[in-house]
Amino acid sequence: MKKYILLLISLASFSQEPTKRINFEAPGAYPEGVAFDKANNVFYVSSARLGTVGKVTKDGKYSVLYEDKSLKSTYGVKLHPDGKKLFVCAGDANYSIYSTPDTKKNEARLLTIDVKSGKKLADIDLSQLVPGEHFPNDIAFDTKGNAYITDSYAYVVYKVDASGKATVFSKSELLKCAGVGPNGIVFHPSGYLLVANNGTGALVKIDMANPANAVKVKIDQFFPGADGLLLNDNNTLTLVQNGGVNKIFKIRTTDNWATAKVTESTATEDRFAYPSTAAMADTDTWIMNANFSELAEGNNVPSKKFSIQLAAFKPVK
Repeated sequence: MKKYILLLISLASFSQEPTKRINFEAPGAYPEGVAFDKANNVFYVSSARLGTVGKVTKDGKYSVLYEDKSLKSTYGVKLHPDGKKLFVCAGDANYSIYSTPDTKKNEARLLTIDVKSGKKLADIDLSQLVPGEHFPNDIAFDTKGNAYITDSYAYVVYKVDASGKATVFSKSELLKCAGVGPNGIVFHPSGYLLVANNGTGALVKIDMANPANAVKVKIDQFFPGADGLLLNDNNTLTLVQNGGVNKIFKIRTTDNWATAKVTESTATEDRFAYPSTAAMADTDTWIMNANFSELAEGNNVPSKKFSIQLAAFKPVK
């Protein structure tokens, strides 16, 4: 009888419905980055495979905001604090169908798109700042209008100021690893950046006043496959982890991110599909399901449908 009850509990758990998803059709796109525009009530999504930038309404209508034949892949997208411009990481790291020997792991661009007209305002080349391979991945803004961009193959963080001047901001040893390195990034108003190292699973704190001064945040676990980050408030961070884990975590600190602790996470039953990045829409946290497992497995029939999924957090015991 006890085994029968346990079986029923197990089946009930397995059959639990995932959280709400905004499903949309963007054939072959494989969006990785997501940002929410409160003024226009739309999400912006990138495309690792086609290099486009799209818009998704809350009822699942997809349209192309910007496309450019020179683009191979787009990854991180972030709405500028002024709400008028969308910043986009563009490169050729892995899955583009338009990849060429000249651009493969070499291209690193930061695009600025006018969200109203869909026109390109700026296109900044970052590939000459550091020798070697490149993978521009994610973006954060400080309060002075500067943008910070992670390069997951060059293991650095770039800085692009309000005038468009690009420099290397940090090349800390803590950003290095074997494979994909610095990924998600957020700016903290106390004067530092928090960066997720995808390969080592560490969260790195970089002092804005002295970028050479970087330390690991001491946390009770590591996050290999750490992807997007979202700063909910000064003491709370949302971290997206893929790499087979496919869960979203809330991390909290009580000492200005010297140390931190995982306090909440999503459930395995929510079945995120290679989650990549996160965006806040009002008080809700939405996650981009990138579906990259299909590409890694060599899927010959690219998906037409993708989803942005609601994250529901439960306390970690």
